[in-house]
Amino acid sequence: MPPATPPPACHSVVARAALESSWPLLRAALFQLDAESAHHATLRALRLADRLGALHLLPPLAESAPITVAGLRFPNRVGLAAGLDKAGACIDGFGALGFGHVEIGTLTPRPQPGNPRPRLFRLVERQAIVNRMGFNNPGIAQGQANAAGRRFPGILGVNIGKNADTPNERAADDYLLGLRGAWTWADYVAVNLSSPNTKGLRDLQQDEACRALLRTLRAEQEVLAQRHQRHVPIFIKIAPDLEPEHRRRLAHIFAEERLEGVIATNTTLSRVGTEGLRHSGEAGGLSGAPLTARATAFIAALARDLDGALPIIGVGGILSGADAVDKLQAGASLVQIYTGLIYRGPGLVRECVESCAAALAGPAGAASA
Repeated sequence: MPPATPPPACHSVVARAALESSWPLLRAALFQLDAESAHHATLRALRLADRLGALHLLPPLAESAPITVAGLRFPNRVGLAAGLDKAGACIDGFGALGFGHVEIGTLTPRPQPGNPRPRLFRLVERQAIVNRMGFNNPGIAQGQANAAGRRFPGILGVNIGKNADTPNERAADDYLLGLRGAWTWADYVAVNLSSPNTKGLRDLQQDEACRALLRTLRAEQEVLAQRHQRHVPIFIKIAPDLEPEHRRRLAHIFAEERLEGVIATNTTLSRVGTEGLRHSGEAGGLSGAPLTARATAFIAALARDLDGALPIIGVGGILSGADAVDKLQAGASLVQIYTGLIYRGPGLVRECVESCAAALAGPAGAASA
């Protein structure tokens, strides 16, 4: 349990400064490992720091340009994207870094190992990552068990997907199991139809397949809200590789089916900007700096398509506070980071929170979406 009183502010500032300044050395050590081993080592270190109480030395989460989205009050505009904490085992650890929301998963109804290793690759020259993880996760029930007892005071999102061996014609069954499994402990549920690493998954972004699935989930949402006397918003995560006309049609479907948010974007299949680099040709989704401009342009176009009908969470290539602000100016209400955290370290969280707050200073900073 956390201490009864927080550490003195001066101690908190010193602890955060020490953590941020040490990141280049920590990263150099981690980058001696293959990417997936480094990922697991980082999660183990976060869990150990939490158990030892070291994370309590960091400043507690403070509101900074808070916003209400889909009825949820987010204490700041910056969140952790799904994929880093697939199992929900480090929620408090990531929360201590300053995130206003943490999205865990992707979680599937049944545990699955994902694709064969190696499946995670760094493109260091471009501050990028290629992954083909394939929804490796312990299953929705274990995710709930891992998240039980969390102390993180921010918003918790649960990203759900279908098992790889579930055919698309039965995909709704898996998403219903995920929605039901997350309902009592998630603040919002994100429906992932856009990972490129599960065969055929992106086919569910086709117009009628997407509409049918969302209609099924929205109907179940109403049933669960009545049964449990709590409302859990449903967001959808989409790919940056949609053609403009397809994107416009999906935006119309999202509004018609009364979804409560869109997470844009997932990783890209494009390799523009990474040509000739080692690992660029690996199968999987690309994230990081090569996606920055593409994701921001996609968000701006999607915001025009939606015309205020529902909020956008902007993701893709945020490696600086300026990148986060660009996403907000393009039309996002919130932003999420993943690859930038790997390359820039914990200082990126504070930088993004502060940059967003500065950009939104004044009455607009308290706006609701």
